[in-house]
Amino acid sequence: MNLNYTYWYFQGIIKPEICNRIIDIGKDLNIRQGEVNRSETKGTEEYSEEEMNDLLKVRDSHISWIDEPWVHNLVKPLIQKANEMAGWNFQWDYTENMQFTIYNEGQFYEWHPDQHHYVYGDDQHESMRGKYRKLSSTLLLNDPSEFEGGDLEFHYNRKDQCVAKELNTQGSLVVFPSFVYHRVLPVTKGTRYSLVSWNLGDPFK
Repeated sequence: MNLNYTYWYFQGIIKPEICNRIIDIGKDLNIRQGEVNRSETKGTEEYSEEEMNDLLKVRDSHISWIDEPWVHNLVKPLIQKANEMAGWNFQWDYTENMQFTIYNEGQFYEWHPDQHHYVYGDDQHESMRGKYRKLSSTLLLNDPSEFEGGDLEFHYNRKDQCVAKELNTQGSLVVFPSFVYHRVLPVTKGTRYSLVSWNLGDPFK
């Protein structure tokens, strides 16, 4: 698939006081080690030492899950606007619980796509079944002056590697196709807070 835009962005679109409120909500929930390609219902307490070591080579961050309707209603219209403005025009109709993500000093997430190579099955919510991730988003929740490093990078078709430099203001949102590879570089100072969403639709034809 040819893309005219690897990602679309809105700088400072969400007010700082709203971002701070989301941070407070995320911190008050069950904080856990971020995982890779595992169901929300699992936890790293089920990991062997080898599995944990393998995980930390790919991803080291902490997360909680936010299912606040007002947060969904805040972000979803912007995702659709980006979908249209970038010319992707993907069909989608469901948003997973949003992931509040904490990257402390030294933490990172290596190259990965968000789109699985399979559709969600019967073990998931009925609104997710038979669908997969089409659009992803990252909302920067805190002021970039509070941390160093933690850049969000993209590459598509093993070329055109780029940094989302527009993610440089609290409340900035980046939207991208879920099949695009991306990574978060290590945070070298402070803490980076973000809110991630995955938006589902029927498989591409």
